[in-house]
Amino acid sequence: MDSYVKLLLSNKAWVEEKLKVRKDFFEVGARQQTPEFLWIGCSDSRVPAEDITGSEPGELFVHRNLANQVHPEDLNVLSVIQYAVAVLKVSHVIVCGHYNCAGVQRAMEYPDADEGVVDRWLGQVRTIGRQHADEIAALGDATARFDRLVELSVRAQVARVASTAVVRQAWETERRPKLHGLVYDLRTGHLKELETLEP
Repeated sequence: MDSYVKLLLSNKAWVEEKLKVRKDFFEVGARQQTPEFLWIGCSDSRVPAEDITGSEPGELFVHRNLANQVHPEDLNVLSVIQYAVAVLKVSHVIVCGHYNCAGVQRAMEYPDADEGVVDRWLGQVRTIGRQHADEIAALGDATARFDRLVELSVRAQVARVASTAVVRQAWETERRPKLHGLVYDLRTGHLKELETLEP
């Protein structure tokens, strides 16, 4: 069977399962969305936000990009943050990276690469690696160094979210949202908490 056809058949089966549990599942969901969380994660196909958190449709407002970056000039991520914080009034913003991230690996293994859009996108990760070069180099093995750069990158992205005007304003006027840095471990399936920033 063609993989695309299988995808469509799987959708039909998913719809049937949801309707067995709750006949009005889609009707209620179509009225409005009121997620409590904004999730900024990696585009990696092995890190589906709803699946790894056990969330239902409507519980997470999700933005994904290569290596879960928050670029100050990226209108896509900035518009998502603004909409989630100012319009949806989310209580939490999560930046979630993951171990074995191909984007972070590329930035680490090719610190001077400049072969196109991907390498420009990963420039922030390379900068973080240079800023923490001594700390990373002191770690015992390649996996530990790689994991640490993933964590440092997540922390830097949380700081970038905290620096956005919409989050600063919400902190001042509404005392929300809390910001969280998480890492997903592909090897175990577990989420690891790195930090939480509050207003």
